[in-house]
Order: sequence, then C-alpha cells, then structure tokens
Amino acid sequence: MKPGLHGLVLASILAGAAAAQPALKLVWSDEFDRPGPPDPARWTYETGFVRNQELQWYQAANAWCENGLLIIEARREHRANPNYLTASPDWKRMREFAEYTSTSLTTKGVQSWRYGRFEMRARIDTRAGLWPAFWTVGVDRPWPFNGEIDIMEYYRGTLLANLIWAGPQRPASFTRRKPIASFDDPEWSARFHVWRMDWDENRIVITVDGQVLNESDLNQAANPDGKNGFRQAHSIILNLAIGGTAGGDPSETRFPARLEVDYVRVYQ
Repeated sequence: MKPGLHGLVLASILAGAAAAQPALKLVWSDEFDRPGPPDPARWTYETGFVRNQELQWYQAANAWCENGLLIIEARREHRANPNYLTASPDWKRMREFAEYTSTSLTTKGVQSWRYGRFEMRARIDTRAGLWPAFWTVGVDRPWPFNGEIDIMEYYRGTLLANLIWAGPQRPASFTRRKPIASFDDPEWSARFHVWRMDWDENRIVITVDGQVLNESDLNQAANPDGKNGFRQAHSIILNLAIGGTAGGDPSETRFPARLEVDYVRVYQ
C-alpha cells in the first residue's frame, strides 16, 4: 500500500460507518422564546395535590416564559384545598390548606414519543426541601407498569437518574445517585446544565453535561407480565415539587424558588 493510502482508506471506512448511522432530527422542541404562559399547543398542567404526599398545590399561575426561559416558581403561600373533606383518609383531601404552590407541566394528551434523544438545558435550585424533575412516563397502563424515566431528579443534595417499572411485589428500579458536591464546583447550582437521555429499544443512557449518570439495559426491565413500559411512547413531565416523601424539609428555605429552563428538545 502506498504511503498515505492507509490513512485515506481508514478515513473512508470511518466516513462510511458514520453515514450508516441514522442522523437524529429535531422532531419537537420548546425554546420558550414567546413571553407569557407556556405554549398550550405543547403543554398542559397537572392540578392540585398530585403525588408523593408533596406539600405544594400545583397550579398554572406559577409558570411563565420571560427572556427566553421557562420559569417554574415555587412559592410559600396559603391556599385553600377545594377538595378538602373532614376526616378523609386520603392525603389529597385531608389537608384543608396548601402552604406552598408550584407548577407541573406535561405533554400528556398533547404529544408523546417512543425512543430518541430527550434534552433539557436548565438551572435547578438545590436548596433544602426542593424537588425539581424532568421525567417521562408511558402513555399506556397505570404507574408503574407504564414505566417511568427520571432524566433529571434532584433532592437532598443529590442528582438521581432512574428507571422505574413494576417489580414482582413492588416497583423495581435502576437507580443511580450522584451528590452535586462530587462535581467539585462550588458554583454548580448557579449554572445551567444539559441533561440528555438517549433511548432505543434495548437501552437508555442518561447524562448531564456529557457525564453518564445511568446506562440501563431495557431487556432487564420487563414487568411481571412480560410487557415492557419502556417500549411504548412516553410523555414528558417538568415540575418543581416541595417536600413530600423524598424532597426534604423546606421550612428554613427562603421562597420563591425557581426551576429555569432554557429549552426542551426531542430528536429522533
């Protein structure tokens, strides 16, 4: 082989391999460039007390777009629970008041996707009692049979990247935790970061700023009946929760608190 020919052949092989990989195309996004409420063509709202015995009342009023960002603002404010029932055993009804409000946005009923790359650039508030999350759930079957993917979840000083499905007797998971102190950056919480999920039929890889947080084999994540919630379309949820079963104690935290999102994008 003539000098230099080997390099040309190798370059050709690599170029061919790259061409064989299907290029990802942007199929949905929100850049939050239009001031005002979030785009109703892209998002709907969860309302009230929703899950995990969290302290906040979810309402649309706590989310808006400004300066190219989505703002989800958690507030310490007194709000009557219209579903209150005296002596109810249901935690959603037994509380006469909510002491906090926030917003949970979802694409449920509007848009869903099976496989692809899901990406968010955001700045999260990491103070005590706050529980921001960027996650997906399957559109078919109840939780946890539908599959839950936590691309970004934070509470009590730790980032989490999780897959959750129905186990034999209780929910099973591939859970990975990373304390934010391990980033060795005292300004980490003040900066914007990029969370990404790459998802195909066989695996899910979740990263933050290119660092792998969770790489999971979906062939090991089937429900007891053999159906796999990670092989169906999922909708996105984007929320800022307070307290509850995992969020911690917000009583000493000064409010308002914010989750600020630069963009959310889906590629396939």
